[in-house]
Parts: sequence; structure tokens; C-alpha cells
Amino acid sequence: MTSVDPSGGRAAIPRPVLAWGLAGLIPFLGLPALALASPPLAAWSDRALALYAAVILSFLGGARWGRAVAETRPDPRTIALAMAPSVAAWGLVLLPAGRSGLALAGLAAALVLHLLWDLRAEGLPAWYPRLRLMLTAGAVVGLAAGALG
Repeated sequence: MTSVDPSGGRAAIPRPVLAWGLAGLIPFLGLPALALASPPLAAWSDRALALYAAVILSFLGGARWGRAVAETRPDPRTIALAMAPSVAAWGLVLLPAGRSGLALAGLAAALVLHLLWDLRAEGLPAWYPRLRLMLTAGAVVGLAAGALG
């Protein structure tokens, strides 16, 4: 990230952003726990987890798309790349039910790729990389638990 940060990277994550971000981890962590606690719900839990991850990837892509179109001359590459998370997630959730582990692993990989893109982005708040690292880590842990469960 190339934005200037006078706080040396210690700028506080705004409380509402942090609170809603952490709340967004509840499905990522709760659904694998539910599958573990109640094995008959495992298939449903995996499907719900994959769909939630797809929604989050679409949200991240949409945020990037919205930022790009706010520019006077949107970069066509950014517009195209911002669509990739939604398309990738859609393809992964369309995998057959017997391939849920692959779908969850693919969704985790897509979240990590989006994180890497965000970490290289310019002009984002200084606290954003820490937020994205924390939330992506939690999401990947949940998706890995679902894929391995």
C-alpha cells in the first residue's frame, strides 16, 4: 500500500467498520462449528458457507468497482478485475455438492488473492490492510475448517 500514513501504520480502525467486519466472521466460523456439532447438518453448512463466501467476494469486488467508477476516467482494467471475484465465486458455488471441499478451498484462495490486490492498492485508509488481513485470516480459517470437515 502506498498511501501516506503519518501514524506509522497504527491508525485505529474505525469502530463501526471493525465491529461489522468482526460480525461478518460469525458465519465463517459458526457454520463449520455447527457442522462439527451436528454432522447431519454438515452438507447444509458447507453450502451455506460457500454461498456466504461468494456474497463476501461479490461485496469486495463491488467495493473495488464502486471506487473505480467514482473516478473521472475509470481504469478499464480495474473495472474488469473488480468483476472477477463475483464470477469466480459464482463458478465455485456451482460445483456439484460432492465437490464442496474444492469449492470452499477455491473460495478461500479467491479471498486471499483479493487480499493481495487490496494490500497493493493505493489511496486506501492506512488501517485498511490490518482490517483485511484480520478478516481474511478469519474467513480462510472457517473455509479451511469447512473444506476439511
